[in-house]
Amino acid sequence: MPKLDRRQLLYGAAGLVAAASLAGCGDDEPDETPTPDPDSPEGRVDEYLRDNDANLYDGTITDLTGETEITIDVGAGDDGLAYDPAAARIDAGTEVTWEWTGEGGAHNVVSEAEIGSDFEFRSGDLIGDAGHTWAYTLEESGVALYYCEAHRAVGHHGALVVE
Repeated sequence: MPKLDRRQLLYGAAGLVAAASLAGCGDDEPDETPTPDPDSPEGRVDEYLRDNDANLYDGTITDLTGETEITIDVGAGDDGLAYDPAAARIDAGTEVTWEWTGEGGAHNVVSEAEIGSDFEFRSGDLIGDAGHTWAYTLEESGVALYYCEAHRAVGHHGALVVE
């Protein structure tokens, strides 16, 4: 049997420590939250936002039920190309105000049946001014899917579940 010098012994020991530290690293738990039923309002929102790589969407829908008025930031996120919150749950009859941050250039808010939305609305022309607001009241239950025309291709999408 060959003799090992000190360096070979240390390398061998280091290899054993590394192998032991990796043992049991496999995790049987899934890393992602389960996706909702695609036919449910939550599933429709999740599919739309994931399919469009919506900025600031992390798979959660912010619960804003019980509020009569809510505000969504337009031009949120590090690059100003997101709505915040990206997804929210509200009650029918809630007035939604979109407020421009002034970041990310000029934006608007567009919802149309073509993208699967139950609502159709448009905030108007592209605006870049901080503090600009546009409000719309969603009177019936359904799903509002929307985007910014100028930044649709780079993930500027949002959605509302209206109960």
